[in-house]
Amino acid sequence: MNTYSAYNKAIDLLRQVSTPKGFLASAENTSNYKRVWARDGVICGLAALASGDKQLIETFKNTLETLAENQHPLGTIPSNVLTSEDATEVSYGGLAGRVDAHTWFVIGVCQYAHTTGDIDFVMKYKPNIKKAIQLLETWEFNNKHLIYVPLSGNWADEYITDGYVLYDQLLRIWALSTFNYFEKEEALAHKIAQCVAQVETNFLPNSNGDKYHERAYNELIFQDFMPCSFSPSGYKVNFDAFANSLAVILNIGDANFQNKILIHALSLAADTTMGLVPAFWPPVFESDEHWNLLKNNCKYEFRNFPYEFHNGGSWAMVNGFFGLALCSKGKKEAALLLLHKINQANARENDAFYENFNTQTTEPNGVSYCAWSAAAAVLMHQTLFNNFKILV
Repeated sequence: MNTYSAYNKAIDLLRQVSTPKGFLASAENTSNYKRVWARDGVICGLAALASGDKQLIETFKNTLETLAENQHPLGTIPSNVLTSEDATEVSYGGLAGRVDAHTWFVIGVCQYAHTTGDIDFVMKYKPNIKKAIQLLETWEFNNKHLIYVPLSGNWADEYITDGYVLYDQLLRIWALSTFNYFEKEEALAHKIAQCVAQVETNFLPNSNGDKYHERAYNELIFQDFMPCSFSPSGYKVNFDAFANSLAVILNIGDANFQNKILIHALSLAADTTMGLVPAFWPPVFESDEHWNLLKNNCKYEFRNFPYEFHNGGSWAMVNGFFGLALCSKGKKEAALLLLHKINQANARENDAFYENFNTQTTEPNGVSYCAWSAAAAVLMHQTLFNNFKILV
């Protein structure tokens, strides 16, 4: 597929999901996706900023305003908001609250202000940001600089990660760093350094410093990536492509280990028919230790069969962030090939922009016309061809 044709189709889908209240998660007529979501909306917003499209950037601004207007008095950022002429329905999570809604909100406000030059936007929502950041700090529980995330507490809401989840720690570092780009507070800079140190101490091999769970850490056989989470019961060692991509983007760990992450992910992608890196790998099978944890973690119907959804499925959105990680290390040729594979995936079923695919069979899963599948293509395209850079 022609790269620019694919880009234009992705832009068209983002326009279709644009509403006066913000980005919807999908153009498909599925009730739970006809809402303004925090993480989906901010990822679409990053693509909007990358595109330079005024209409889409305005929708991003509206997304952030909708989230801020519906922040809970305790500081909780909505997971999603359904707005209509009759009523506003706010969800702060399903089986558990969504920790990553808070970090995506902070990232979104700061990225918007940085790219548009509207510094007053950060000042306007500074009270909202500070409440969200304070709430994240209380969720450390032990005041040791890593937040404790419940099962079902982030985008992988039907997966097995819980406790000290790598993805959420990295999003928090990103959020605090973007906020401190404007604040320039010594105390905030110190907090960021403490969070980074704890991630590197507990998720990297042969690290210095006191471990949260020294016995479990010492028993762990590290691979060429960071494990996805740990808790009092020990580590879960599956490869989390989103989290490890964020680690590379944020320069966590040394350059040698970051390169090992990229090589590992590229090898995984090369071994699949679609050429996309799976979201989590390897899949959890019925004979595995964590199968019951996976099987029971669903509110409506079970979707995490091996090779599907979070359980080894391939997502254009996740691959978009992997592409940004490749770009951040100057691996343009690999990123160009990955963009081609993302565009091919989005073009399946007459440009249906499916949510994810079965990595083994390549069959599409989830909703069609998924907004953040389009956002992944836009973000990568603009990074590769127009030197767009996210604030980190």
